[in-house]
Amino acid sequence: MGVKMGIVGLPNVGKSTLFNALTKTASAQAANFPFCTIEPTVGEVG
Repeated sequence: MGVKMGIVGLPNVGKSTLFNALTKTASAQAANFPFCTIEPTVGEVG
């Protein structure tokens, strides 16, 4: 059984870093300026 979820928040607060830590990948680009990741990134936690 799968669950779909999303991470929502203000710009430049660490959403991509959290995503990369949860999925244990570096698929979401993380940088120190707002709006670095514009396109959705899909990952799997398991």
